[in-house]
Amino acid sequence: MPRPKPTAPRRRRGPAPAPPPPSPRRTHRRRRGYRALQEIRQLQKSTRLLLRPAPFARLVREICLIFTRGVDYRWQRMALVALQEAAEAFLVRLLEDAYLCSLHARRVTLFPKDLQLARRLRGLEWWAG
Repeated sequence: MPRPKPTAPRRRRGPAPAPPPPSPRRTHRRRRGYRALQEIRQLQKSTRLLLRPAPFARLVREICLIFTRGVDYRWQRMALVALQEAAEAFLVRLLEDAYLCSLHARRVTLFPKDLQLARRLRGLEWWAG
């Protein structure tokens, strides 16, 4: 039987080399406003309410106290939901009209004067104030 050859002792090397730095990956940059457009498309597809129900209900109750001179009325949940749907539909249409006013002025930014013009063009029956 052959005898194994004696092996030379291994030499100790210095510390293990550091791993190479990660290659500089180019982060994907999107155009300005891309995320906003994505959010708009997502919200247009959904049918859910935009405002949270609890803060809206508190606001309705607070306004109700002002108009009833301190008499605290009780509200059914479905009445608050119906009121919230109507309020959100009103606001969305008003903002759409105001945005059309800003586009007519060859602007993309919505200014308060666009909202005022949209309210004025709608007439007095659309708003109280």
